[in-house]
Parts: sequence; C-alpha cells; structure tokens
Amino acid sequence: MRRAIVVATRNRGKLAELRPMLEAVGFDVIDLDAAGLAEDAAAEEAVEAFATFEENAIAKGRYYRALLGRPVVADDSGLAVDALGGAPGVRSRRWAVDQGAVAASDAANNRTLARAIHGMEAPRAAFVCAAAYCDGSYEAVERGVVRGRLVAAARGEMGFGYDPHFVPDEGDGHTFGEMSAGEKAALSHRARAFQALVGRIRSAPRRD
Repeated sequence: MRRAIVVATRNRGKLAELRPMLEAVGFDVIDLDAAGLAEDAAAEEAVEAFATFEENAIAKGRYYRALLGRPVVADDSGLAVDALGGAPGVRSRRWAVDQGAVAASDAANNRTLARAIHGMEAPRAAFVCAAAYCDGSYEAVERGVVRGRLVAAARGEMGFGYDPHFVPDEGDGHTFGEMSAGEKAALSHRARAFQALVGRIRSAPRRD
C-alpha cells in the first residue's frame, strides 16, 4: 500500500526534484497547494529562524504538520563556501536580500555569489541539505552533502538556485545547471539526504 506524504515546500524546483524521487520508492506526494494550504509568506519565513539546516528542517516539518495534521517531509538546504566561512549557509535563499537587494531571486543570489568569489581560483564549496520527517509522534532528520568547486560564470539553465555555479567533485566537470534531472539526482545533496530519510520513514509507525 502506497503511503501519502506532504512535501512542505513552496519552491517549485525542490518539488520537481523530490516528487519523482519519493514516488519511485512508494509514496504518494501531496504538495502544499494540493493540501489546500494557502501561502502565508511572513509566517512561513519566520519558521526558518535557526542557525543550522537540521533545526530549520525540523521546524518546518513541525509547522506544516501542525497545520495539516498529516505526515510531512521538509528540508532546509544551501550553499556553504569555504573561503566565505561557510556563507551563505542557512541564509542561501535570502543572501541577496541580506546584501541589500530588494527581493530574493535565483538571479539576484547568483549575482551576489559571483561578486563574492570574484578573483578566487575555483573556490571550494559544499551543497548541504537536511531532510526532516514529522508525523506528530515521530521525527527524524538526515543530512546530505556534496562537495565541489565554484565557477564565477554561470553555466547551464537546468536546476535552480546556485546550480549553474557549482561543479561537484564526483561529476564529469559539468555544473549542476548543465545536468539533467537524473544526472543531478545521482549526486545531489538533496537526493542523499532524502534517500537516508526514506529508510527512517519506512520504519516509523503509520500515522496516515
């Protein structure tokens, strides 16, 4: 019997990655729109107030589980640049705004990244994802990491976020932005985190 689960994200890129991944291992994915939950931007933004990816992921899982009363998976992820002391880290989605931009967008964040690494020689970085599960009585969180280097000039139009600037060590020299969805899923931090989480979910008591 397939198991229904809410994927708690408003990010269409994340949803596009997670839906086939979770469906392939036997889950029926319900997004927030299908769950009938209207967006409350201020409240949803306030949930991500913590210093670690794990804390933010669990906080999001608890928030949406309380609103919907259904098992939820959520994640917090971002880019950590070694030469920038791990920045932008948990502030990855809001980095451009932190630096004075009017609004957050992938384009604005990537411009901020390009300025920050200007003149650096292939700076080292990691994509990090913490994936959390909450069903009201059971919680779990797993971390996935992929290391690589950054390129100042964006390459590729696939993926989302900082993907056009990140070249994973385990790839063939292409950025995530140049890879197909399947190629990225074989290497990505998000895939690693959720693959680890799936086993934990399967062993949890049924709540749906």
